[in-house]
This record gives sequence, C-alpha cells and structure tokens, in this order.
Amino acid sequence: MCHGLLRDPGFFVLLQRIDEELAEEARAGGFACGGVLHRADYPRKPRGCLTAFREDFSRRFSFCCSDCRKRTTSPSVRFLGRRVYVALAVVLASARHAGPTPAPPRLAGELGLAPRTLQRCCAWWRGRFAHTAWWQDARARFMPPVVNEHLPASLLERFTGAPAEALLRLLLFLRPLSVGRPIMLREGR
Repeated sequence: MCHGLLRDPGFFVLLQRIDEELAEEARAGGFACGGVLHRADYPRKPRGCLTAFREDFSRRFSFCCSDCRKRTTSPSVRFLGRRVYVALAVVLASARHAGPTPAPPRLAGELGLAPRTLQRCCAWWRGRFAHTAWWQDARARFMPPVVNEHLPASLLERFTGAPAEALLRLLLFLRPLSVGRPIMLREGR
C-alpha cells in the first residue's frame, strides 16, 4: 500500500517543500513584539528516510525573535514531535504493525526500527495519543469513528485518494502534534 512511499524520492521532495511553506508562514506571522524572526533551525538526525534526503531532513525549521528572543517552530509534515524517525516512517510502520490484521514487522526491519521501538510507537498511538485533548476533539470529525486500538491504521483508512494523497492528508492532519509543548491529556486520565 503506502510503504512504497518510503522509497519514493518525489514524496520526500513534496514533504520538504510543504515544510518550507509552513516555515515561511510561521516566519511571516512573527511575534506580537514586532521583532524580526531569524532562522534558528534545530539539528536532527532523521531515521527512516532515504539516504539522499537525510541532509534535507537534518534540520527542523525554527525561528528566534530579534527582540524578545522567543523561539517558534513551524508545524511539520516531516517530523512528528521530537521523534528520531520521520513522521512518514512512524505512521507507516505503526499502521502495518497495529492494524486490524497486523502484518509481520518486515517494514520496521527495513527502516532499522527495533522491535521495542516499534512497540513503543504502537503503544503511543493507542495510549498517549488516543487520550490527548486534541485527538478527543479531532476524532469527532470522523464517521464512522476511528478505532483507537488500531491507530494509526484506522485513521489512515479515513483519508481518501491514492495512497500518496491519503498519507499526505494524514500527515497534514497530524501537524499540530509536531510543534509546541506536548498536547495535554484530558483531566482525570
């Protein structure tokens, strides 16, 4: 299905271009103090991407204000929070492993994803992610409801189009998870 995208240079170019546009939007938004935002990218050591794109994916776009010195990091479709593996790899490996009919972890092996790391990713989808306030609000948009036990596979199924289009829509949908402080869990959970 979508795992061929992990070998598609065109898809990695598209993700890079989208992140550059998101970074430009963040820079143009600025801060209330009116200072100029300067590039202050975070270095990354991405895993799960094509070797030819490791250099392009080795920087997480971020900015620093010339006046108040506050930082802002733009949303991303390349990264899912502070994870080492690129978002594309985290979604696809987890979806293949934790879907309604789990596939053998061959894809995880190809990505160099250790079995324990894959288990942690799957547990994150079913646990921490499934209980965030953001997801509790966002999941109301889907009918029929997304089954939390099969995340992210059950979420990916809700996005229509060719595999590349569906995966891109999912990565765009997940971009709020890529920035800022961690999304808080609902009270009492």
